[in-house]
Amino acid sequence: MAMIPNQLPRLAADPTGRSLGLDLPPGALTGPADAPYIWSGHGAAGPAAWSALRPAARTAGLLPVLLGGDWGPDRWELMPERMSDPADHEAEEVLAEFWAANASEEIPGSGDWPGLAPVRPYDTDPDGAATVVAEMLTEPGFWLEDARPALVPARRSADIPAVIGWTGPLNHENDVARLCAVLRSWEDRFGARVVALTFDQLVVSVAAPPTTLEEAEALAAEHFAFCPDNVGQGTRGGLRDYARTGLLDSPVWTFWWD
Repeated sequence: MAMIPNQLPRLAADPTGRSLGLDLPPGALTGPADAPYIWSGHGAAGPAAWSALRPAARTAGLLPVLLGGDWGPDRWELMPERMSDPADHEAEEVLAEFWAANASEEIPGSGDWPGLAPVRPYDTDPDGAATVVAEMLTEPGFWLEDARPALVPARRSADIPAVIGWTGPLNHENDVARLCAVLRSWEDRFGARVVALTFDQLVVSVAAPPTTLEEAEALAAEHFAFCPDNVGQGTRGGLRDYARTGLLDSPVWTFWWD
């Protein structure tokens, strides 16, 4: 995988990251000593953490992500060495393959792969939208209120799962870089950003969610191919139900693989 210069090793001698223009809370590095692939804080991020981490992208090439769940990354079975490069895959080819493998069983009469949903023009800043979502999800009472802040040396947000070797979708796809190729396409078409990961969940912010049922239904096919378990019961009423309840005007997409 094409990597950017990894600044994380500097945090071993400079835990606060001041030499990188940062002010990090106590945390730990995960990965080889000379090439760690993630820094994560020991405590809960809190709503202010995302904005505090954003300068790391500019000064050090480190992108923010929230890590949720009871386990730290040392127990996530991360396997970066097994992942390919997202650039080696085409989003539509990946989705069409998954559609062919799953749609006929789960969506009777579904027919051929319908193709990618159209691009959604937008004026909203995707990174600003990600900040809003991250702050909302870490507010007290929300399900990611205990999520830890983290930084990853990635060129783009969509690549974060591949860079750290995330294995959350293991029962669906062993090489998460193929799913990252789809995330790259969603970045380009909808202003998506990877905001949070748990052991088996992925949370994405969206700057340009579908605003009509027609647009949402076109996108629902991609979501089903990407994560059939996520759509789950919604397919029994057709993808329209999932489009209406999970995608229409929604600035947050959440995926879970059984």
